[in-house]
Amino acid sequence: MGAFSNEELTFSSNFNFTSPQDLRFSKQIHDNVHGNIYIDPFSVVSYREKLITDNGIDEIHKFLLSTGFLWLYLKFIDTEQFQRQVTLSCTSTSSSSSISQFIACRLLRELKQLGCRGIPVRSYENCKISCFLVSYEDICYVWHTLSIQEQCILDLSIPLESIGLPTKLSISLKPTKTNDASLPLWLNFLGLLHDIGHGPFSHLFEREFLPQVCTGLTWSHEQMSVDMIDHIVDEHHIDIGSGTIKKVKEMILASSKLALTKSSREKQFLYDIVANGRNGIDVDKFDYIVRDTRACALGCNFQFHRLMETMRVLGDEICYRAKDYLTIHKLFATRADLHRTVYTHAKVKAIELMVVDALVKANDYLQIASHIEHPSQYWKIDDTILKTIETAPDPELKESRDLILRVRRRDLYQFCNEYVVPRDKIEYFKDVTAQDIVCSQKSSSERLSEEDVAVSNVMIDLTQGRHNPLESIHFFKDYESDEKFSIPEDRISHLLPSSYQDMIVRVYSKKPHLVEPISDAFENFQLKTYGIKAQVHATPEKKKRRI
Repeated sequence: MGAFSNEELTFSSNFNFTSPQDLRFSKQIHDNVHGNIYIDPFSVVSYREKLITDNGIDEIHKFLLSTGFLWLYLKFIDTEQFQRQVTLSCTSTSSSSSISQFIACRLLRELKQLGCRGIPVRSYENCKISCFLVSYEDICYVWHTLSIQEQCILDLSIPLESIGLPTKLSISLKPTKTNDASLPLWLNFLGLLHDIGHGPFSHLFEREFLPQVCTGLTWSHEQMSVDMIDHIVDEHHIDIGSGTIKKVKEMILASSKLALTKSSREKQFLYDIVANGRNGIDVDKFDYIVRDTRACALGCNFQFHRLMETMRVLGDEICYRAKDYLTIHKLFATRADLHRTVYTHAKVKAIELMVVDALVKANDYLQIASHIEHPSQYWKIDDTILKTIETAPDPELKESRDLILRVRRRDLYQFCNEYVVPRDKIEYFKDVTAQDIVCSQKSSSERLSEEDVAVSNVMIDLTQGRHNPLESIHFFKDYESDEKFSIPEDRISHLLPSSYQDMIVRVYSKKPHLVEPISDAFENFQLKTYGIKAQVHATPEKKKRRI
């Protein structure tokens, strides 16, 4: 599990702290994947402890979230902007401890990691606070690994008097190639805050809702995360260095269109730890793949700790052992499988289409989109917006209420059919619209309108579109070699895929009795566009007769 001890650390003689095994001074949060997360203000190095049962089965993962700057992290966590209407859920291992009384462990309830995917099956739900904390832990582990491999420094001076202790704690790792003492601090803040700008139902708000109500908008959740951090610091008067905040914000924007050019970045490999725009391997992906496969009862045989334990920095880039090529491919394949079977499942997309329609219909009255103009308003909207609409008596919200009621009763938009875009047509593919389907109707007793049809264009890839992401990754032979190189896929296996992107077009009927004419129009569209019926089979007759 990548456990490591703190035997290499040296501590100042004027500070005596308890063993990391002593949990009396810790706060506990239970995570549905990693088990118990302990937050300990005394320890400095993060570690994982693997507990083995008598049968040799790994039943519980325990690890310590530890930092001398915990008091500063909690200043961000204990804000209404971070909490987003939080329910307290604390479990203390020592109620008499003054340190334990100081630390507040909270679970972020109202922004779900899986968005609408938690509606069909409640076990899909993951709260974002757990994801933030685990990203923080994985960042600690990656930084520790790279520090040991590259002999980088981790030299901190921790103001423990800020949490009621009278002294300072100084530690250092091996000799250094850099004098940047704040690296662990802002890297850990990055894990905590990098997705704080997400809106209701995660990416649905940004990618599906906003484009329909704000034409030409260039808004992004990364930019809102940056604005939200500034707002939290100003609103709550958090005393944190401007240099630290500047680096955190720069890192958040690193994988977005607003990123600095690579040539202007210092230590470019650090930008790839949390949100990797270079090749897609980052701790955020490590966490949500394991978490979501567990929550959805799917198998996951990808071992991300194998990569975390062996990565190296060569030429300002994180590189991996050549023998881990197939492990990395499994990472991307598992992600693609999650997108196909969970994130873009036909029922999930039906619910997403209905939620978007409900939000669009309610927008003029509730002015939902106006909240994105400033973080002081943006933090007030979360997944509970559906409950707000559902329980409001206002007649202006009747259409939205009716749609949400249909979702609750599983009276969903009816899935008609789907097809995969032929491989040679993907490059020039344009999204199919409801108008395309309506215009393909030839004859029917009931004429269709665009309001009767919903279309979902789904793209599934390995993070790099039509390209193989492993072409952007460099490898090394062994730890005695400082040479990095790329590996052509045909040198590894001839069983690997030759195509790296799927485009799936799905069509839904908003009214059950229109499934048949919409299905016929969809088939006509395929014949007109490709000369063949690209769908696997015709829409079942039973579905066509459903009323």
